[in-house]
Amino acid sequence: MSRPALLAGVRIIESSLLGPASLPTHLGALGAEGIKVEPPAGDYIREMTWPIIGPPGAATGPRDGNGNSLLHLHINRGKRSVVLDLRTPEGVEVYRDLVRGADAVVEAMRPGSLARRGLGYDDLRAVNPSIVFCSISGYGATGPYKDMPSHGIAYDTWAGQVPPAYDDDGFCYIPEHGSVGIHAGPVFGTLGILAAIIRARATGDGCCMEIAQSDAAAYFDWYRIETEQAYRRPEHEVTGNRSDDYERRAAGTAGMKEGVRYQMYESADGHVLFMASEQAFWKNFCEAIDRADLFERWPGSKYADHARGNTELRSILRDVFKTKTSAEWLEFGNRVNTPIAPVNSTRTIADDPQFRHRLPWLPATDLDADQLPFPVKLEGEALPEPARAPTVGQHTDTVLRETLGYDDERMQALRAAGAIT
Repeated sequence: MSRPALLAGVRIIESSLLGPASLPTHLGALGAEGIKVEPPAGDYIREMTWPIIGPPGAATGPRDGNGNSLLHLHINRGKRSVVLDLRTPEGVEVYRDLVRGADAVVEAMRPGSLARRGLGYDDLRAVNPSIVFCSISGYGATGPYKDMPSHGIAYDTWAGQVPPAYDDDGFCYIPEHGSVGIHAGPVFGTLGILAAIIRARATGDGCCMEIAQSDAAAYFDWYRIETEQAYRRPEHEVTGNRSDDYERRAAGTAGMKEGVRYQMYESADGHVLFMASEQAFWKNFCEAIDRADLFERWPGSKYADHARGNTELRSILRDVFKTKTSAEWLEFGNRVNTPIAPVNSTRTIADDPQFRHRLPWLPATDLDADQLPFPVKLEGEALPEPARAPTVGQHTDTVLRETLGYDDERMQALRAAGAIT
């Protein structure tokens, strides 16, 4: 007998633009029903960024289901799209009807956007006292930056994660980096909403919460930021590691640059990451390559000893690692119990055997683009398979008729009022 999805029976109403819309996507991956309420023109996420999946020029007409951005296809997969014109009182009333049977509302745009339409938390609580209202935005609902327009990279530059780079002509540019805030914000929002729904179902009381993607970017990088804060204290109170003779290193991964036993090395066909910072791992490595003399000469400390600044040892290891391919070093490390990891790029990771095993592609035949699955696995059961991202208003009639029970007369009246198309 099949078991219901983890969040079966949870309904999320979403009003969103662009990347923050991934918050309800995470909930949908676990079985929640996501209803994306869009204006008549739709969320322009379908035309943002690259690549565009579909024939050239089709992105200007997203209603036909072709030419959509990968951003839309991934972030809005599994949702149903309802078009409501919230400039009309009839559209506002339909939104309230949707909220009556919902668990949460996600406002993934500038804070207060729904309130300006009479659909803020206090308005919606009047029709559903247990509703959870979550606003997710760039800089949050308070502070000097709250009204500033922004995009996802802004939260990472704000959080100090993307240092400026310069090309050969002296032009400053955005270097390649992994996005944090635009992804971390929705993850924290998902945790908050789930906690709030649990309490609301137990007590009948909803709540209002707000999340800034910039806050999330900073929190994800707490180690570096808190290290810099700690270093503001005098050195007799905050020092470095014992293996570094208590000398302070640069914060976070910047302190890895001079490492030796914990460092990237070139292999015969690529690169690997060597991580023998524990003395036991270092000893295993030296003995396995028949260089016990290296351990005898530089045994290191028991823990967290990277042999920082030992260029002589670094030169020796540089030559050693060039003698095997990356795959051979991975097998070696696993066999002799010393940590050695692959160094992939976004291009090569798809060919990695661990990637292929853990993250099998959701195929383009189902979702219009090959996409990664949600990274949660259940023992003995599978998460729901997501449906392809909707076209604008694809499910308006279905949702209003089946979810709200509207009849032909009500549908005709809404169309006549311009609330739906």
